[in-house]
Amino acid sequence: MRALGSDDPRQVGGYRLLRRLGAGGMGRVYLGRTAGGRTVAVKVVRSELADDAEFRARFRQEVAAARRVGGAWTAPVLDADTEGGQPWVATGYVAGPALGEAVRTYGPLPEPAVRSLGVGLTGALAHVHGLGLVHRDVKPSNVLLTLDGPRLIDFGIARALDAAGGLTRSGYVVGSPGFMSPEQANGQAVGPAGDVFSLGAVLAFAGSGVHPFGEGVSAAVLLYRVLHEEPDVAGLPEPLRGTVLACLAKDPAARPTPRQLHDRLDPDGTAATRLSHGGWLPAELAAGVGRSAVGLLDLDLDLDPGPDPEGIPGASGEPAPEAGALGVVRTPTVASGGGPEGEGDRQPLCSGVWDEPAGARPRRVRTGVAVAAAVAALAVLGGGGYGLYEWLHRAEPAASGPSPTVGPLPEVSVDPSQAVLPSGAYGSGVASAPGAPGSATSSAPGAVPPGTGGPSVVPAAFLGTWSGDMVTDKGLPAGTTTLTVRPAAIGQESTTSRNAASGLISISCEGAWTLRSASATALVFQSRLVRSSIPGACTGGSNAETLTLQSDGTVRFTSADPPAGNPAGTMRRANG
Repeated sequence: MRALGSDDPRQVGGYRLLRRLGAGGMGRVYLGRTAGGRTVAVKVVRSELADDAEFRARFRQEVAAARRVGGAWTAPVLDADTEGGQPWVATGYVAGPALGEAVRTYGPLPEPAVRSLGVGLTGALAHVHGLGLVHRDVKPSNVLLTLDGPRLIDFGIARALDAAGGLTRSGYVVGSPGFMSPEQANGQAVGPAGDVFSLGAVLAFAGSGVHPFGEGVSAAVLLYRVLHEEPDVAGLPEPLRGTVLACLAKDPAARPTPRQLHDRLDPDGTAATRLSHGGWLPAELAAGVGRSAVGLLDLDLDLDPGPDPEGIPGASGEPAPEAGALGVVRTPTVASGGGPEGEGDRQPLCSGVWDEPAGARPRRVRTGVAVAAAVAALAVLGGGGYGLYEWLHRAEPAASGPSPTVGPLPEVSVDPSQAVLPSGAYGSGVASAPGAPGSATSSAPGAVPPGTGGPSVVPAAFLGTWSGDMVTDKGLPAGTTTLTVRPAAIGQESTTSRNAASGLISISCEGAWTLRSASATALVFQSRLVRSSIPGACTGGSNAETLTLQSDGTVRFTSADPPAGNPAGTMRRANG
């Protein structure tokens, strides 16, 4: 990460640029922030590519496709300008280093970490392939490591790039020859099996620290080896070696699908468990991510805002839409490098997020030992839709002007033991103060209509009390969520939650959930806040709290609650 140079823009669209993250065949990548404080990565396309009509048309199509990509292990596009004089694309910022940088700094990953890495990336590829997309550029610099799993970035953009020509300025090869599939190296159409080949090469590199087709040679030599020679995976232990070799088969039909690869990497479910518990990275690497997370909070404190900087010609200058306009914001970034493998500059490992009054200039944030320690020790309280994320990270409200997006919430005096009032067979009836968020008097968009009191549609496998540790999409701990699922009809409020965390301070958030939909394997709820132990510390709730039954009897919890950091985790029955 470098300071901005004289030839770097200070503003792109609605984003204030802070640092240069790297440069690659497509253009330059910057670290930026919105006026509201969201940390983003902004990739600005090279001007000569912008003048290529075919590139621009494909870039436009690929950005539209990439907007559809979400999921736990991927990085969706947040905003883009495909029509301006210099196109750009923005994503959210991921709290983690690129795989290539991590391996160079800390050495190869141990076998359990490689298996967990593969489980996360097969999930990403299965999701993307299900949308009818193919990544075509899976490589170490496009895999970011966070405390709760890997993130696969740069969806679709590489396809727009390599359609415009074979070489970029300065002789850098578009794409990464050492990680291309044979069919891609041969100029043929690339399908999902091509991504599996590239993933196999990535896993070989992660586990051995060595590129499977060599390094320090020309692109032509690498392409020849990919097409005609066997990979070097001697540094991998068995049986991981056999699994990786299956991915690297020359014949696409002989490679496993992402689902099959997932099962081979994680036959007993332990690799997925490590991901869900946030303990998959080696201790030294995980500690480095944590240290950098605190350091990045002070990133722009020494920057003099000065006059409004000159932006990219043709950029709209309008503030970028927040989460919801372009889909749920999770953990994303774009970071291509300028070296032969495309690794680029090292990225900062984490970012602080806070909200400010709409339209206000980004303000200096008061940080210090107490705040940094609180973030490190407690970080986030999420789950059930009531998180500390925004409370800990937002700036103080301005003396005048509109209120921040999320302000202090009134504490509702409800005895937790009396929160649910039986009505028939666990019918609707959660006590709340008049006008409290999500109460019967609320008319928030997307609210679930009152229940009819009909028979329960909740499968028996979900009933009971569940508990699990949550992690945000920034890789930070989000407390422990305890959830009691009771019988309910659609529209009935009968499920209750409690999320708690302890560090330098202790806090709990209690909520009530209304059933929105139910199937044999998934339940979707709308949640609302019932009680916060510290006023203003809990978010108001979410319209999409999802429980998905897993094959091992656990439940996967995900929450579409950006202010809480979109917490997620695996829950187990509280009685064991």
